Amino acid sequence: MNEPTGSRRDAASTIFNLPGYRVIDAVDLPDVGRRIMIESIDPPGCTACGVIATRVHSRRWQRLRDIPVAGQAEVVWVKRRWFCDEPECVRATFAEATVQVPRRARSTRRLREQLAAAVIVSGRAAVEVARAHAVSWWLVQAALTAAAAVVLPDVDSVPVRRLGIDEHRYRSVRYFRDTAGAWQRYEPWMTTLVDLATGRVLGVVDGRDSKAVGAWLKARTPTWREGIEVVAIDPSAAFRKALREHLPHAAVSVDAFHLVKLANDALTAVRQRLAREHKGRRGRLVDPSWANRKLLLRGADTLSQRGWDRLEKVFRSDDPTDELSAAWAIKEQVRRLLRTTTLADAWHERMRLGHYVKVANMPETQRLYDTIAAWWPHIEVLIVTGTTNAKVEAAKTSVKQIKRTGRGFRNSNNYKTRILLASAARAVA
Repeated sequence: MNEPTGSRRDAASTIFNLPGYRVIDAVDLPDVGRRIMIESIDPPGCTACGVIATRVHSRRWQRLRDIPVAGQAEVVWVKRRWFCDEPECVRATFAEATVQVPRRARSTRRLREQLAAAVIVSGRAAVEVARAHAVSWWLVQAALTAAAAVVLPDVDSVPVRRLGIDEHRYRSVRYFRDTAGAWQRYEPWMTTLVDLATGRVLGVVDGRDSKAVGAWLKARTPTWREGIEVVAIDPSAAFRKALREHLPHAAVSVDAFHLVKLANDALTAVRQRLAREHKGRRGRLVDPSWANRKLLLRGADTLSQRGWDRLEKVFRSDDPTDELSAAWAIKEQVRRLLRTTTLADAWHERMRLGHYVKVANMPETQRLYDTIAAWWPHIEVLIVTGTTNAKVEAAKTSVKQIKRTGRGFRNSNNYKTRILLASAARAVA
């Protein structure tokens, strides 16, 4: 093995470029890569009294994990132990530590920052990042946990005026047997709370009941809770109960997207019922109503002339009782109601909706109207303030991408950390 020349050592020092360190040796290894030996530049201060050291007690080699430097590299820190010459100091000797390599650390700060950035900013999976940097998965997760402690602000210090709440599945649906031997369905839900002004995820809690959301709200300071003016939710009685208990002064707005979805679900239920009643089976591709089932859910204002022609063909050929067209008209009336801008217009459209539902006399549309009537005060808040859960839905899209990238998560705390860090990175950008 040949010793490196002075020029090679200087080149290695330039390439390595670790703040606070210099390269004292660089040797090519027989297999692959090279060994880079470094030492700290400035004498450290005593960890007890702070007096700058001048005498070296001993040296030892410590291997460090670091970012790849012109290929694979084995980094060895020639770590020194120093004497403390302050007579009054309780420590006789101490080991040096730097910003890049704190006490008890075995990896450089820039490596941990790069690992966290690869997962948070680039959206890569933790396992893939660990493999690419030749480190363990545990080191990547430790870097993410450390980043969360530094990057994530205290929620109570973030002024929020409009809050959005919605749920999503944390893991896939599972089935298990109860004590009686019957199969039970289990859906692991999580609830996301988002600042509607910035789209930043403020918190993620387990479950989608009033207890989970209420516990999170209860943990906030009274000043933070008093600052909330409007909260957007889907038509969830559990969320509404939590808000009544912990944010009684805040106006609650029911999200328009979920109301349209309820209208679409009612139309779908009517279509499926008609297929069973008149054909004795489920819908098939030969049935115009089934073949155009997505067209039925499209908004009338978005249809082209070709779309209108197809829709009319469905009603003429596959709607003998006119119930399907009635359900479609009710769905469109709900959309018109939600597009109003004044309470007077909204009330007028609601009366028209009630008339349509009464004439149609179908259980599916009656349930839809009952839901709208029950949530009418919150629909009025939606019309006056225009507050929706659009930012929450955007955050949920990012959450689902995180879940897909990680191929699912077994540890919910790691999952929450990943969601909060990714959201914070987007807010800063």
